[in-house]
Amino acid sequence: MSTLRGSLQSISLMDVIQLLNVNRKTGKLLVSQDKATGVLYVLNGDVVHGETAQVLGESAAFEILEWDRGEFEFITTKFKAPTTIRRSVPDLLMEAARTVDSRKHLRGIFPSLQVVPWPLQFEPGLTAGLRIFQEDRRCLPFLDGYRTFLEVMNASELSEVSVLQACAQLKDAGRLKILEPNATVAAATMKGGLFWKNEHVELSKVHEARWQGMGPYGPVASVRLVWPEGPAVAPVKFVKGLADQTIGIPKELMQSWGLTEGSNLTVRPAP
Repeated sequence: MSTLRGSLQSISLMDVIQLLNVNRKTGKLLVSQDKATGVLYVLNGDVVHGETAQVLGESAAFEILEWDRGEFEFITTKFKAPTTIRRSVPDLLMEAARTVDSRKHLRGIFPSLQVVPWPLQFEPGLTAGLRIFQEDRRCLPFLDGYRTFLEVMNASELSEVSVLQACAQLKDAGRLKILEPNATVAAATMKGGLFWKNEHVELSKVHEARWQGMGPYGPVASVRLVWPEGPAVAPVKFVKGLADQTIGIPKELMQSWGLTEGSNLTVRPAP
């Protein structure tokens, strides 16, 4: 049930959040700006989770709170969502206001959080001579050339600003490269034999050659598959004659993953 809606030109999201907090509301705050959409999950007046097309949790909340045009609608409803935000509403709003300029600057350097940061050195040489905050250094072990920025943020439990600040310094020093290994493919059922089952997926050798030219990837034995209900990691074999836009998946895996013929997935190397 929609209980509150309006235009961001007439009232700020921060004012809306404060209103929901004072009245201890529970529900979903749907927000749109141009083609971007986001959701803030509110439980008894506290913002407990955020989602946009690119990010989740606190980073999503900060992104949404920057929007100053578009529409919002609050729907009073029960919901199932993880608790990814544990700040009080005053603290969340204060931090959002404090770091707005930093986020805009860093997003100018790294426009997408779905790319993979790859350090070109190991410690101690990686950070030698750089003044990286101790808190921000916590993300360094997760910069493995396989995780996206978003996955590094989730694994390290650090904010977007902390992760991007550290990576910006490494990039400026010529010690970090940005990789874009993702490939979009369509699922096709891969048939097994009469007395055996396939336990791997199949991709074109074109992908193997592309990934092996990307620095951190030697022989690729596994891939990470991402779709709206995913992700999953599976062994991979590269075969000739398979279309570049297709991934062969055993029938049993298709069923367990809830995929149908032609479902679109994003795939990239996995450790």
